[in-house]
Amino acid sequence: MISKNKIKYIHSLELKKNRKQENVFVAEGHKLVGDLLGVFPCKFLAATQEWWTEHPHAEADEKCIVTQEELSKASFLKTPQSVLAIFEQDNSPTDISVIQQSLCLALDDVQDPGNLGTIIRLADWFGIEHIFCSPNTADVYNPKAVQATMGGIARVKLHYGSLTELIGQLKNIPVYGTFLNGTNIYSEVLSENGLIVMGNEGKGISAEVENLINRRLYIPNYPQSRQTSESLNVAIATSVVCAEFRRRMQ
Repeated sequence: MISKNKIKYIHSLELKKNRKQENVFVAEGHKLVGDLLGVFPCKFLAATQEWWTEHPHAEADEKCIVTQEELSKASFLKTPQSVLAIFEQDNSPTDISVIQQSLCLALDDVQDPGNLGTIIRLADWFGIEHIFCSPNTADVYNPKAVQATMGGIARVKLHYGSLTELIGQLKNIPVYGTFLNGTNIYSEVLSENGLIVMGNEGKGISAEVENLINRRLYIPNYPQSRQTSESLNVAIATSVVCAEFRRRMQ
């Protein structure tokens, strides 16, 4: 069973400052936990007897068999699943040379954890393995973000730091951004490497970062004469952009 102190500890990890202090995060669910086991060191693993029967060799520093009712007391989900785990965060160093060799994403103050998790899931689908995030971008280890990745966090690495400093270090590398006055993405030449910057949900890409972007793209609505929404959700815009880049590479 899960002790009251352990449940209190798990709930404390909903706060970023506690996750950072403990250098851990929470993941829940059969698929998500299964993807993360073996990728991130597992500190604690609580699951129903049925789950343990299917995964007898799962490794963790601390393990326990629990009932569904006990899991519900610890869970962040409205409908708790059969397994909950606490993993160590990834603290591997950042190597910006990956931008020279592949296509990467950059997120400029994306605030919503759900949007962040969805973008990680999209990156995983389109084979983008690195996302560079401004310091004010939502925390990848927020429980809502982790759940929204649907396991993508196991294969996509996130790096936090100043985007202006990052882009300033890039030499002769395409840096893309989406703007209403950009060039139609469907007629623009797109490269196989570089950085695609996606902006804040309400404000878009900041002026400081915009000044460093050398490839301005526009996602046209259809038909263009039709009155439509002011903009796309950042996760939806990311999916459109990534899909077009990958379509060109086939």
